[in-house]
Amino acid sequence: MKPQRHPRQNTLLTTIFILNLIEFLQSGMIAFGAGPIMGEISASPEQFSLATTVYASFAIGVIAMQRWLIERLGWRAFIQASIAVYLVGAAICAGSADFDQFLAGRAVMGLGGAAFMTSARLMINLLPPSPARLLGIKVFASALFIGNALAPWLASIIIGQERWHAIFVVLGALALLAAILASFCLRTMRVPPARRTLGHPVMVLCMAGGSFLCLFALQRATYDFYAGATPQLLALAVGALALAYFIHHQYGHANPVLVVRRLIQARFFTGIGVFTVCYFVLGANSYMLPALMQRALGFPWIVVGQVQAAGLIVALPAFFLMMHVLRVVPRPKKFFVIGFCALGLFGWHLAHISEQADLWRDVMPAIAGYGIFIALVMSTAAMHTFSGLMHDELAFSHAQQAKNMLSQFGLGLGSACAALGLQWRFAEHYGVLNERFSAGQAAYEQALGQLSTQLNTQLGASAASAPLALAQLSQMLNQQANLLASLDYFWFIVGLALFGAIVMWLQRVIE
Repeated sequence: MKPQRHPRQNTLLTTIFILNLIEFLQSGMIAFGAGPIMGEISASPEQFSLATTVYASFAIGVIAMQRWLIERLGWRAFIQASIAVYLVGAAICAGSADFDQFLAGRAVMGLGGAAFMTSARLMINLLPPSPARLLGIKVFASALFIGNALAPWLASIIIGQERWHAIFVVLGALALLAAILASFCLRTMRVPPARRTLGHPVMVLCMAGGSFLCLFALQRATYDFYAGATPQLLALAVGALALAYFIHHQYGHANPVLVVRRLIQARFFTGIGVFTVCYFVLGANSYMLPALMQRALGFPWIVVGQVQAAGLIVALPAFFLMMHVLRVVPRPKKFFVIGFCALGLFGWHLAHISEQADLWRDVMPAIAGYGIFIALVMSTAAMHTFSGLMHDELAFSHAQQAKNMLSQFGLGLGSACAALGLQWRFAEHYGVLNERFSAGQAAYEQALGQLSTQLNTQLGASAASAPLALAQLSQMLNQQANLLASLDYFWFIVGLALFGAIVMWLQRVIE
């Protein structure tokens, strides 16, 4: 007997692929191009992190309401409406000339695109129970790895041509294609009113507001905690209380927007914790890798994008190799430990990089280790976090929503902390270097004299040689401070990876 088949299976699988591809292209491209985008819209790292926070907060609110919306609109109308809103946001970002316009565009994009990844995962269950569902999971995972690798390469081409607005044109074009495909493969059926979940709009606002306050406080603390800790601590406390009240309310409600009571499982919480760490690293590395290669090492954007893409694409074959090994040795713990060890090697290698580093020989292999971390840890978490909920359709759907709300929190926090942390460490290192390398210091006078002599040789005796030498010296100090700040970050990654490997080795929940 032939297994059941969805009438538009190939179209549905393509839609799943594109929706998840957009999610990781978006986060990767915007994080990769953060520096040039900030320059074009005259935004500081602090403001850019605010845009990330606003996107994540709007996204979390919409993801919480996803099932409520699908029950009332049907799958097809929900995806079409989401994409329509997303296109409006992308158009605002593409046409933005200042930070306020960009912030508004990112907020609207968060409203529309928030549920793309959650929808893509839940759409796999629209396939009949058959080997097609395993194929759907492979398609979903492939979109993650391909999108994560493709993002820096595409962004580097766009930024290299000084057309950063085209990032949003590419995202909008893919979203439009997904809307067209969804029109052919998704059903229009709605859930009868008697079986619909309640919306709890006040509770959703409470949760979205709490998420914003927590993210905002954590990011501001990274920026100016010692200058004034009280506002940050107050915002964090209020945000945490709002989130705790939301969880308490949902736990005790008979018809909640999230069935919190049915999600309380040790396996689920362990997996969710792993996912949050992964998305934090994903957001932070998307910002830090181009900062290291372009600002600190001085390589052009196009080369940076190629190297980052080449390293990250290793995640795809690593995933399929893992799937093959799982059939022979199914215990998942080893993949968690190996994955965190690969992340540690990535951080260790880049924490020892120097100004003379070659990107293809010295940086790309390290990024490949990061790609292996993504493939092994995220895929293993995805396969085992929800295994206890597979026979409860409502709980499984809400578990996916909860996971992706935390993914938005993790991505936003990672990207923002990387931006602000880099600024903090750069300022610290630049201050020390500037003190040791200023007028009157022997090293400064020697370096300035050497540069002036070189420029005199190249340009002939010229009054402009001294200012040019001073400008080059200032650029060298900036580059050195950026490199030292980047190395601090990768030492942090080493510590995080070591902690993750020890915890996953000792835990007994997912073995």
